[in-house]
Amino acid sequence: MMRASLALLAFLLPGIAAADATADARAAQRLESALAGLSALRAEFRQTVTDAQGQQVESAGGTVSLSKPGRFRWDYREPAQHIVSDGTTVWFHDVDLAQVTIRPAAETLVGTPAMLLSGEGDLRAEFNVADGGEAEGLGWVRLTPKNAEGDFRELRVGLSGNALQVMVVVDRLGQTTRLEFEHVERNPRFDASTFRFTPPPGVDIVGRAPAGAT
Repeated sequence: MMRASLALLAFLLPGIAAADATADARAAQRLESALAGLSALRAEFRQTVTDAQGQQVESAGGTVSLSKPGRFRWDYREPAQHIVSDGTTVWFHDVDLAQVTIRPAAETLVGTPAMLLSGEGDLRAEFNVADGGEAEGLGWVRLTPKNAEGDFRELRVGLSGNALQVMVVVDRLGQTTRLEFEHVERNPRFDASTFRFTPPPGVDIVGRAPAGAT
């Protein structure tokens, strides 16, 4: 009986693996399709952060504007913070600290969840993509970075059809950040000034724009 069970298991396992691979491939294609049709986005967002024990440690909200390639603006209400990219430079403005941190976009985005929405990089080159199943009325796609040295270990994307609804990021310490999007406008038009940032007078500036940036 044991031999028969093992033989049956050996027969079934390749089929199970193939089914998983097919589901993962479909999930990757679904996410790529959703992102490929998204040249710009404007939405309200709600962000919650929980620690490794599942306790909420932070809650925030604001608006996000995105325009491919590489341009985005996240405006947090409380605490007031702004993260702006023109595709070349990323500015992090902490209003309470009166500080602006400047970093090259190429170094900041590669291998990060922000890369997905910015239209930079190759999804399958940067991430292992798997089917995340169905939950909360959404279809989920699970991504893990191929570079083990990154700041996060898992990203889950919740889609309603081809519409982005939720992103969940788990970092290396087990802290989870959940972003829920509402009032989503797909492919709106933006004025170019939306993605420009000039540090206000009197702030401390950390870092500098990459060579050739305007």
